[in-house]
Amino acid sequence: MEIKSENEQKSGYEVLAETEERVILFAAAMDGVEVSETEKSLDELEELLKTAGAQSVGRLIQSRDRAASDLYLGRGKVEELRSMIAMYDATGVVCDDELSPAQLMNLQDALEIKVMDRTMVILDIFAAHAGSYEGKLQVELAQLKYRLPRLMGIGASLSRLGGGIGTRGPGETQLETDRRHIRRRIDKLSAELKELEERRGYARDRRKKDSVQVGAIVGYTNAGKSTLLLSLNGLLTPSSGQVRVGDIPVTPKTVARVRESVGMVFQQAEDQLFMPTVREDVAFGPLNMGLPPEEIRRRVEQALRDVHAEALADKMTHHLSGGEKRAVSIATVLSMSPDILVLDEPSANLDPASRRTLISLLRQFTHTKIIATHDLDMVMDLCTRCIVMKDGSILADAPVPDIFADRSLLEEARLEQPLSYLLMRQERQRNNFGAF
Repeated sequence: MEIKSENEQKSGYEVLAETEERVILFAAAMDGVEVSETEKSLDELEELLKTAGAQSVGRLIQSRDRAASDLYLGRGKVEELRSMIAMYDATGVVCDDELSPAQLMNLQDALEIKVMDRTMVILDIFAAHAGSYEGKLQVELAQLKYRLPRLMGIGASLSRLGGGIGTRGPGETQLETDRRHIRRRIDKLSAELKELEERRGYARDRRKKDSVQVGAIVGYTNAGKSTLLLSLNGLLTPSSGQVRVGDIPVTPKTVARVRESVGMVFQQAEDQLFMPTVREDVAFGPLNMGLPPEEIRRRVEQALRDVHAEALADKMTHHLSGGEKRAVSIATVLSMSPDILVLDEPSANLDPASRRTLISLLRQFTHTKIIATHDLDMVMDLCTRCIVMKDGSILADAPVPDIFADRSLLEEARLEQPLSYLLMRQERQRNNFGAF
C-alpha cells in the first residue's frame, strides 16, 4: 500500500511499497525501561505496519543508557541487524523511535536497505486514510516537513558514495532539485491551509453576525424524525426523491463530502462512544480523516474545551454519567469541524440539571443546528423554526411561535403546547401585549 504526494512521485522517495514489505523491527530499551515494555511497544508498531500493508519478519532490541548518536544502536547490534536482513530476506527495517537525519543516513549506509521509523509509518497511514481535501493537504505538509532534513542527509550519503572528483554528479544534482521542489511545495501547502483557515474563520464570523439557524423536527414516536436525520448524511438512502444539503445532493459519490459538513449526534450515546477513553473517542473522527497528529491533538483539546469536558479526557467512557456522555458525544462531532450539527433526541434520559447544561451548550455553538426531539420546551428555548412530521411526511414548516399557536395542528400531530409557551403567552396577556 502506498500513497504518494506529488513531490514524492517526482523525486522517487517512498515509505511503503505497493507490494507487501517484509520488515525487521528494532528498538533500544533506554533509561532503565524493561525489555518487556519495549516488546509491547513493538507489538503496537507491528499492528501499525499491518495497517500500512507491511509484514514484520523479525525483531531486535538492545538495552542501552541512551541511543547512539550516529547509528541509534551499537555497531555490534547494527551488524547483527544486517545479518538478520539477509536471514529473513527483509526489504526494510523500521525503528520504534524517531530517527534523526544523521542516524537515518548512517543506518542506510551501514545496512544498504530502506530504513524507516515509527513516524514515517504513522504518516503513511494518515495519508492512506485522508478523506477531506484539507486533511490531504495537512498530511502532505507534515510528510514534507518531516522528510526535508532527512532528504539532506541522504544527499550527503550520495556525495560520499560518489567520492572525490564528480561527487556532485547526477544524484546530488537531482537532490538539489528535489530539495527546492519540496520547499516550494511546503510554501504552497502552507498558503493553501492558511487560506482555508481564513475562510473557516470568515464563515464563523458570518454565523455570529447573522442570526444562527436552529431548526426543530417534532412529531410523535415513529413519525419519521430519525429517518429524516439519518438521510441527511447518507446513513439512509431515500427510496425515491433526493436529499440535498445546501447545493450538494446526497449520493454515494458525495457522501464523504456531505459528512464533512453534517455532524450527527445519535440518540443513544453508546452508538457514538465505543473507544476505551474519552480522548480516543473524540480523536476517532479526525484520525479517520487522515489528519496529522498535531492537528488531531488540537481538535480534541478544542472540542473537549467547547463542551467543558477537559477533565474527562482520560476517563473510561462507560464510567460517565448520562449528561457527561451526551457532552462527549457532541465533542466527537465538534472535532470534525462540521458546519451543521444534527442532534437526535439530545435531552432524552437526562436529569433536569444535565438538561439545562445541554441547552446552555447548544445555545453557545454558532453552528446551524437541526434538532429532532419530543422536548417541546427545549424547542421553545432554542429553536427559530419548526418542522412537524406525521407518518413520514411533513405536516407543517413554520416559525416556532406559529407552530405552537396552532392547537389543531398540534392535536393532529398528537402533540401538546409546551408549558413554557403557555406561561409566556399568559405573561404577555397579563402585561397587555396581546396574544403571542
